[in-house]
Amino acid sequence: MLLSLHLPSPSPSSYHTPSRTFHNKPHYIKFRTSYRQNLRYLQHLTVIPPDSLPDSDTLHRIFTIVNLLKSHSLSDSDIPRIAAAAPSLFSPSSAAFSPDNISAVFHFLATDVAASSAESRGLVLRCPHLLLSPHPDLCLRPTLYFLRDEIGLSGLNRPTNRNAHLLNTRVEDLRVRVEFLTEEVGFEYEEAVRALVRVPAIFGYGLESNLRPKFEYLVGEMGRDVEELKKFPHYFGFSLRNKIVPRHLHLKQMGVVDVPLNKMLMWRDERFYAKWK
Repeated sequence: MLLSLHLPSPSPSSYHTPSRTFHNKPHYIKFRTSYRQNLRYLQHLTVIPPDSLPDSDTLHRIFTIVNLLKSHSLSDSDIPRIAAAAPSLFSPSSAAFSPDNISAVFHFLATDVAASSAESRGLVLRCPHLLLSPHPDLCLRPTLYFLRDEIGLSGLNRPTNRNAHLLNTRVEDLRVRVEFLTEEVGFEYEEAVRALVRVPAIFGYGLESNLRPKFEYLVGEMGRDVEELKKFPHYFGFSLRNKIVPRHLHLKQMGVVDVPLNKMLMWRDERFYAKWK
């Protein structure tokens, strides 16, 4: 079996390295390898289970996927992490993925998101499911246009957990958070957009498990006004059980009122309880 192993050019030791594009072309060495050698190699990368014996065509196809990923600055040590998070990428079923889709995702990251090779690698490692996305025109591109052009988020090329998972979120799910702020909380659309730019993490918070209970507690139990949320949308990022409720009850017990939300929640425990004791 004649296969092509990709030996990657030197890459950053971590995807936290400052952004830059590597212009050195990857080097390839072609040589004849045995089925058993290839099997051991892919098992070592954990993309094939230790007790699995795929046929030669399946082995070649999985090998091709690995080589494709390595041609985009991913290394052998990165592959197990991707395989653990997105095992279907290496599924024996030939219909489970399209190599063209994988290439299209990397092209989208490089051109639309303007991510360097190192940044694309970091985004993929933080959210391997990006590689399982349908064609970018169907999901990734509409999401990017919504976040960048309608909401006004910038720096989406930076390889952070937030950016990777935001890019992998369907635009319909993102719009639900905007609708929550406008229709339930009472923000004007522009106010909702400003809040989301300040705290993009809100896009990832669940409605029933996070946003709605916190809002109901704010206006119901705490008797606070929505205007406070406009000034401090970071409120949604604090734990209701571990931070919001205990501190509200402490202030209530001490007979303290009119403490701004940011002081109530952002101060460290030592400072907070020393101030109001």
